[in-house]
Amino acid sequence: MDILTLMLPALVACLVLTGIHVYLGIHVLSRGVIFVDLALAQVAALGATFALLFGAEPGSAQAYFTSLAFTMVGALLFTFARSLSDRVPVESIIGIVYAVASATAVILADRLPHGADEIREILVGNLLSVDWPHIVRTIGIYSLVGVFHFVFRKQFFLVSTDPAAAQAQGLNLAKWDLLFYLSFGFVITSSVAIGGVLIVFSYLVIPAVIVALFARSVTTRLIAGWGVGFLGSVLGIGASYQLDMPTGAAVVATFGVLLVAAVLVSVAMGKGKGVLGVGSHAQRAHG
Repeated sequence: MDILTLMLPALVACLVLTGIHVYLGIHVLSRGVIFVDLALAQVAALGATFALLFGAEPGSAQAYFTSLAFTMVGALLFTFARSLSDRVPVESIIGIVYAVASATAVILADRLPHGADEIREILVGNLLSVDWPHIVRTIGIYSLVGVFHFVFRKQFFLVSTDPAAAQAQGLNLAKWDLLFYLSFGFVITSSVAIGGVLIVFSYLVIPAVIVALFARSVTTRLIAGWGVGFLGSVLGIGASYQLDMPTGAAVVATFGVLLVAAVLVSVAMGKGKGVLGVGSHAQRAHG
């Protein structure tokens, strides 16, 4: 019972992350901006570190809303990055934001009494410290974002997969990009507070990449991606307990093992060009 009490909230938190992140990961992969989630997650972590430096308590409302404010600024920046894509690759802007946010977070964390611990938590979080009220609040936020995306799913998918066609149909790309990145920012801010930067990146990208190796239908990718997220969560948390490893790092490493296994199976099946096909499609769409 003690083991269940300790590990169950972490497992449920991971499954909650799976629900929304697999869906958003499909969008990220289609847009060809693979590292935008990593950059936004690091910006969210920078905001939380900034709040701690000025006296906020970890997990407090002040820390959350400061992190959210930083993330919204990042979301606005990535929205406007599309207008510069004919001169500067969007990925270069994403990389710059990630590098600067990471360096600044390290500088700020170094001024905190437990700076090394803060840096570690920025990266892999502390899943075992997640409590049920936090999980319930996160479910509420994710549900609102999920309903919003469901209502406007046709517009969001068209802008992500074929922006030229979206523009031809009269959709304002800047407007829908802004709505996407702002809603994305709400998810990222809550996710970083649960699992840290690397957990966020893993749940957003790795299941989406794995299922892209084998499926083209969005519905199939979504269902299969949830299955991959569930499997990675259960195996990762189980490994962290059995091998006495940090929980967040164990989950990330488990997703890495699943990705390697999926690539090997894909190559054996002759489907090795699956991910490359997705990437090139996104590049053509954005070109």
